[in-house]
Amino acid sequence: MTKPVKHIAHIVWHFSTGGLENGMVNLINNLPSQGYKHSIITLTGYDPAFAQRISQSNVQFYNLHKREGHDWKIFPTLNKLLIQLEPDILHSRNLNTLELQLVAWWRKVPLRIHGEHGWDTSDIGGTNKKYQFLRRLLKPFVHRFVCLSSESERYLRQKIAIPANKIQRICNGVDLAKFINATAASLTLPTNIQSSEQPVLFGTVGRLATIKNQAYLLQAFASLMQQHPDFKVKAGLIIVGDGPNRLTLEQLSQALQLSENIVFLGNRADIAAIMQRLDVFVLPSLAEGISNTILEAMASATPVIATDVGGNVDLLPAELHPTNLVEVNNIQQLSKAMLGYLSTETRIKTDGLMCQNHCQQHFSLSAMVKQYQALYQFSGKQG
Repeated sequence: MTKPVKHIAHIVWHFSTGGLENGMVNLINNLPSQGYKHSIITLTGYDPAFAQRISQSNVQFYNLHKREGHDWKIFPTLNKLLIQLEPDILHSRNLNTLELQLVAWWRKVPLRIHGEHGWDTSDIGGTNKKYQFLRRLLKPFVHRFVCLSSESERYLRQKIAIPANKIQRICNGVDLAKFINATAASLTLPTNIQSSEQPVLFGTVGRLATIKNQAYLLQAFASLMQQHPDFKVKAGLIIVGDGPNRLTLEQLSQALQLSENIVFLGNRADIAAIMQRLDVFVLPSLAEGISNTILEAMASATPVIATDVGGNVDLLPAELHPTNLVEVNNIQQLSKAMLGYLSTETRIKTDGLMCQNHCQQHFSLSAMVKQYQALYQFSGKQG
């Protein structure tokens, strides 16, 4: 007998380039198309170019057209939409969509899931009392909370007092074959290393926004070049991504006299190829859930340096924690971590292979998809 198709309504603030959205793309593309259909409901719209990354044909987009500030009209708008869609599951993600679980409860959606994917810029660490109260107030309307990191799980259990049996930790997964088999991209290199026979190319990928903290990376890289001028003809920096802070970061790079050492590539669709071209990946974020870009770098056998926040400690091999996990905005620590790969280049290959093996063992995309499949088969009546 054929199993009935599960209709999942995913609710997000906006559907465009980002780690949360990239994880959704990976999940939807790898869930069996014959068993699921998807409605992606956004509060503020979506990027059509990014949406094309979804390869499945069983997906529809809807926009609630939320206005700035408190827009109560989205509640009746969502109510009408859920009457039309009749989903089996409503899966909201992050705090800005959590209150819409009230509408799903009112419409008696059989399974209501909420995912915590990372901190908002205005509430790093989840310390805002108002937001804590909101989570506690709304937790009875959610059957299952999904968290990505051990930090998030501790927060939900200890600060929000959600019972352990209502929390499931599902780490992001990465399409290993896509990144292992990618051909390195041909990039425009910083002018200072274009004539170098063996340049060392550092890079980062992400939205150019305050929480991603690329300014910290620029400052640390500038400090490294000032303290070790011999490496100026060998070390380059690639910034991939776009966002509200791009102009500020470009101006900062000029003020730090890095114009010859850095290239801003903007948004790119060939991230797998770029990861193969980078020698060392750096993630300087103020906060993270589970970073897809760390997993993508590790799958590509590219060693990772990252700030010791969120789920980053859960991702990196334990052997690299002492050298490659750095404090937020500690310029000296990050400079030292990058110097380690400039002064001992053999570490690039050995640490890269260590990262790749670790990723293969613990963070496959298939393992993530299986966990979500099991969750989506859960009946809300069970708990």
